[in-house]
Amino acid sequence: MRYSVIVPVYNRPDEVRELLESLCAQPRKDVEVLIVEDGSAVPCEEVVRTFEDRLTVRYYSKPNSGPGQTRNYGAKRAEGEWLIILDSDVIVPEGYFDAIDAELAREDSDAFGGPDRAHKDFTPIQKAINYAMTSFFTTGGIRGGKKKLDKFYPRSFNMGIRREVFDALGGFSKMRFGEDIDLSIRIFKGGYRCRLFPEAWVWHKRRTDLNKFFKQVHNSGIARINLYKKYPDSLKLVHMLPAAFTLGTLLCLLLILTGVVYAILNQSGIIQIDFPGGPVCVTLGLLPLLLYSLLIFMDSSVKNKSLKVGWLSVPAAFVQLIGYGTGFLRAWWERCVLGRGEFEAFKKNFYK
Repeated sequence: MRYSVIVPVYNRPDEVRELLESLCAQPRKDVEVLIVEDGSAVPCEEVVRTFEDRLTVRYYSKPNSGPGQTRNYGAKRAEGEWLIILDSDVIVPEGYFDAIDAELAREDSDAFGGPDRAHKDFTPIQKAINYAMTSFFTTGGIRGGKKKLDKFYPRSFNMGIRREVFDALGGFSKMRFGEDIDLSIRIFKGGYRCRLFPEAWVWHKRRTDLNKFFKQVHNSGIARINLYKKYPDSLKLVHMLPAAFTLGTLLCLLLILTGVVYAILNQSGIIQIDFPGGPVCVTLGLLPLLLYSLLIFMDSSVKNKSLKVGWLSVPAAFVQLIGYGTGFLRAWWERCVLGRGEFEAFKKNFYK
């Protein structure tokens, strides 16, 4: 068996159906699929059983332990030369495995990652969230963009690794967030060959609303500090930019509030100063936010060919940056200043 596709699942039977349908469209016989249920309250076993006559697919169920340990569980039972790690909310395009074969034939590798895209049938908010996670103007292109501020690290929604390399590294760590970057860091530190396969992309649904999206990226910001505590040299300038954006946004809001209060006090006669401090403060606060919003709106509208998606991309971009930034700052304070241990947020309601 050449490829073993490992998919951890938590309460997502409908998404598993779409993923398996897309895998059925792959004209390959050297691929097995392992679906591993991570203590779900809404299992997908019945869905998986309906594909057994079309796919080499196996279903497993285990107590909840998080995505990393669930992938390790599947890896122990996999038979393939390559382990392909996918999230349950992705859809694989036709020719996905052919693209991997072509890249490996061009230049051998020990591990790889692929980018993600938004499907034409995704909702406008899903497309906006996808833009917020992939645009150079939000994440610096580090998730697989052609332009990027840091080297590419494979992520678990779409990554592959040779079986012997995975075993040598001990698989995924026990981190519940950032465990994929943790593995990618160890791949590079181990001297293995790892690169981006730009044509081995997937459609990725991500979160379906901004509330869930905030929880996801907030934990990603926390995970970045947790990774820094393990690997101090892994923290780069690009990882600090959302925190800087968050503090800058707060400063802009304070300027706007100061200007409004100043104008009210001046209008009421409580203070009498000829200098137009109120309008100046409001302008200084609003201008950077408006210019950035306009940039996001125009860029997303063009790329998605939709003014609606462009409009929704503005709040999605702010949620992405501020969610990550607040998580980063929170973890920096907890771990680097107060000296506390590793933690995560929204344990009880992350998926709500």
